[in-house]
Amino acid sequence: MKKYRPAGFPTILILTLSFLFFQGSGSQKSFHPTNPSAADTAKWAFPCDKNTIEQYTAYRTSKPPVIDGNLDEEIWTKVPRSPRFVDLVSGGKTLHDTRAAVCWDQENLYVAFWVEEPYINAKLANHNDPIYSENDVEVFIAGKDTYYEFEINALGTRYEAFFIWQDAYEKGGFGQDPRFALSNPAVRKFNGVGFKNHPRGLRYGSWDFRFPGLQSAVFVDGTLNNNQDRDRKWTVELAFPWKSMGDLAKADNRALPPKNNDPWRIDFSRFNTYKEAAPSGDHGGWAWNSHRVWDSHVPECFPMITFSEKGL
Repeated sequence: MKKYRPAGFPTILILTLSFLFFQGSGSQKSFHPTNPSAADTAKWAFPCDKNTIEQYTAYRTSKPPVIDGNLDEEIWTKVPRSPRFVDLVSGGKTLHDTRAAVCWDQENLYVAFWVEEPYINAKLANHNDPIYSENDVEVFIAGKDTYYEFEINALGTRYEAFFIWQDAYEKGGFGQDPRFALSNPAVRKFNGVGFKNHPRGLRYGSWDFRFPGLQSAVFVDGTLNNNQDRDRKWTVELAFPWKSMGDLAKADNRALPPKNNDPWRIDFSRFNTYKEAAPSGDHGGWAWNSHRVWDSHVPECFPMITFSEKGL
């Protein structure tokens, strides 16, 4: 905003009034640790449309789900599901139905996926195998200076990585942790995938991170790795302990577990080895919220999940 000085005001009076104004403003301003405007710049510098970022309310559950991958429990019939996933790049309609849902309690963040798939295949079986080269679903959980990536295939194989923005690495003391130390061969620089001009620049990624206490399970409604018949879907059930999110929460001192109406940016996506035939424009990556670029590593484009104390 352009500053305007009224004519004829003595300089000392201007300075005094300015001081009082800014002191008063500072005393009234409230800080929210995950306010989406904190990621804004004078000009929106991210590929997604900030006005169409998905919003979702995650309700609290009094009865934790059993993490077995089978989403037939009563709780998952009550939890609101996401809209059908859209193409990650174009935002267009996708070939198969994919949806996610979120709930929480004092101990965990719970996530569920429903993944329609006529031919369910998964063969990579070792932790951090490149399961993104098969069909998988993914969750990204963002903090202020960090974010965590989780992937899982229909075999239940996990892939994990943890990212720290380079401008926060030293001040956050991450180098003191062997999992994030630059001397660790599993830690390396990362500059995104399709969006390589992020305003914050480089990240350090650690592929030596294992989310403590994470529970995951997959249920296959069909026959895995048998394309002689037609399958229906596979479902995924996850539990992320709040007590293990300290490295995500410390930069803005956000509450763990969240307080009522606290918002977090969390991304949900699905990647396929196949694409729908032309002229569909299918990019093979589908998400709850389109990023408008082939890149999941843009936290500003993640859906905004608001945590509610209201019970299911």
